[in-house]
Amino acid sequence: MDEKKLKEELLSEIYRQRLTGFVARKVRDSFDVEEIVQESLIAGLDSLPMFKGRSSLYTWLCAIAKHEIADFYRRKKIKQIVFSKLPFLEKLVSEALGPELAYQELETKRRIVKTLKSLSEGYEQVLRLKYIDGLSMKEIAERLSITVKAVESRLTRARLAFQKVYAADEKEIKKAWKGWGSSWD
Repeated sequence: MDEKKLKEELLSEIYRQRLTGFVARKVRDSFDVEEIVQESLIAGLDSLPMFKGRSSLYTWLCAIAKHEIADFYRRKKIKQIVFSKLPFLEKLVSEALGPELAYQELETKRRIVKTLKSLSEGYEQVLRLKYIDGLSMKEIAERLSITVKAVESRLTRARLAFQKVYAADEKEIKKAWKGWGSSWD
């Protein structure tokens, strides 16, 4: 199977749902589950060229998710140990990172909105219905008067288009930063 088809399969709603179920059996908090699923999918996309097909794509993705879960618990344990031994650090860290994280979140939201607006109306609409309005595939199909299968297909293509535009924007930002940094020389 070629890399493009593997990406589409990896980003499909079916894989997301299956992976969410897999992670939810090991992690209780739904926010943490979603974060680990996102990290696993991103790591899967990044590692896709190394996928050899010796197992199913889902099995391979679950192995990545296991590593992400282990990393999650490792970070959580380190935070607990550090903050229990040095409680003043927790407040200091949250104060120090607060404005920076808030700015990063704002910038990410701006980039997402910019990316959504640059997509075709159909892609923007299906992504908004799914991820902003939180509708199920069936609800989206009813709202758009199309089949659930058509929604899955459109959503997969919309995700790929979003990813492509978002990545291109990121390259432009890095390029601008490099140019800006060299002006200080």
